[in-house]
Parts: sequence; structure tokens; C-alpha cells
Amino acid sequence: MQLLTDLRSLTARDALFIVLGIVTAGYFVVLARSFKALSISIISFIANFFDTLGIGSFATTTAMVRQLKLIPDEHIPGSLNVGYVIPTVVQAYIYTQLVPVDITTLIALIAAAVFGAWLGAGVVSSWPRRKVQVGMGVALLVAALIMVAKQPQVGLMPAGGDALALTGTKLIIGIVGNFILGAFMTIGIGLYAPCMILIYLLGMRPTAAFPIMMGSCAFLMPLASVQFIRAGSYARSAVIGMLIAGIPAVFIAALLVKSMPLSTVQWLVVVVVTYTAISMLRAARRERDIATTATAAEAQPAAS
Repeated sequence: MQLLTDLRSLTARDALFIVLGIVTAGYFVVLARSFKALSISIISFIANFFDTLGIGSFATTTAMVRQLKLIPDEHIPGSLNVGYVIPTVVQAYIYTQLVPVDITTLIALIAAAVFGAWLGAGVVSSWPRRKVQVGMGVALLVAALIMVAKQPQVGLMPAGGDALALTGTKLIIGIVGNFILGAFMTIGIGLYAPCMILIYLLGMRPTAAFPIMMGSCAFLMPLASVQFIRAGSYARSAVIGMLIAGIPAVFIAALLVKSMPLSTVQWLVVVVVTYTAISMLRAARRERDIATTATAAEAQPAAS
């Protein structure tokens, strides 16, 4: 009888430990997921902090999420557009209040970027994985070259002018240029740096780029995001963390460190973006080689 009692006690104890093991395993699963969400939030905070300073968030975010393998390559463009909508809207509110610019010029260039993004997102959201890798790789290399050109040590950036408005031919060029930049936005290249160059080349005051580029993104990103959401071409588990962490980063950067020297940070971004672009293109090449090998293997039995 005592032996039976001991066996029952042992069985109950074992069952208790089994349940405890299951609960602990569940805890580790939730903890692992929270660390992934935390990583996304940290990345979003850093990226939106620098985004508010004009460096851009798309290239920096792409570099970090690819290094940590947090978002599949084919979902990066959609996740960037969907996840950074609200932080970008906050930026637009801040800079359109702080920086003067002609309202007609502002509205015309914003509308052009929105239209370009709407057409571009409809195409890019349906692209296969390898096409996204190639598109983003090329776009990031272009972004790196633009960032290099911006550096004072290089001296290739046009000095700009002092105008607050565009008229005539310059206004048309600005509209066409921002339309193209809006379309490029949907393949993962940020609009900020190339928009700055466009503004400088058209002879406007350099600060006028901030309300134009941030207003453009604030309007185009929600519309472009609709296309990605409908196609399911974004990482649902990542965008909430990106959105929440990005908002305080915008306020801190805009209100506390607007005069922070950025040259060193920009050179670091150039290195990171270049590395990411090369790794993206290499990944696309590997997938092409794998696909070619598979196709050749399938064709051999048919030929024989």
C-alpha cells in the first residue's frame, strides 16, 4: 500500500514538473519573440532619429534588419512604408511649422511625389523576391553615392540658393523630379537625400528641402502602404514596433539635437549602406545561380 502511495506521489510530482517544463518553454518562446520585437523597436528609434535629421531611415533600417535577419528581403520595402507612416507624419507637422517655403511649390512637389509612389507601389508590391533584392541593391548603391556627394570633404554637392519658391521651368523640373523620387521610394530608397539634391540644384534655400521631403513622404507613404497591405507584402509582426518606437525618436531629434553635427554619422551610414547594397546584390546573384542550376537539372531528363 505504501509503495502504491509512493508511486502515485511520484507520478503527480513528475506531472507537475512536466507542466512546469511546458510553462517554462512557453516563457522562452514569448521571451524570444519579445527580443525580436525589441530589436525592431530599437532599430526604428535609431532610424527615425537620424531620419528627422535628414539622413533618412530606409537605408539605415534595411542595413540593420538584414544583418539581424528580422524581416525577409521581399517584405522590407513594404514594411518600411507601412511601419514608418506615423513617425513621418509627425516630422511633416514639425518641419512645415518651423521652416518657411512657398505653399504652391510645397503642394505641387508633394502631389508629384504622392502620384509617383502610388504608381510605383502598385508595381513593386507584386515583385518577386529576387527582383526586390536587385532593385533595392541598386537603389542603395545610388543612395550611398548621393550621400558621398553630400559630404563637404568631397565638394560635389551644389551649394543651392536662397529661393523659397519655384516658378516656370524650375517648377516643372521639380515636379517631374519629385514624381520619380516618389516612385523610387517604393523600392526602398529614401526620398530625403535625393530630394535635398534636387532642391539645391533648383536654387532653393537648403532648409526648404525639409518641409518638402517630409511632407512628400507623409502624404505618399500612407497611400503607398495601401498597396503593400493589400498585397500582404510586409512583415505584420514588425510594423507595430517600428511605428511606436519611431514617434519619440522624431520628437527627441527635432526638439533637442537639430544642430548636431552629422558629418561623421553620414560617413558611417555610407559604409553601412554600401555594404548592405553589395550583400543584397550578392544574395540576388546566389538565388539566380540556384534557379539556373535547378532549371538545368530539370531540363536534363527531358533532353535525354
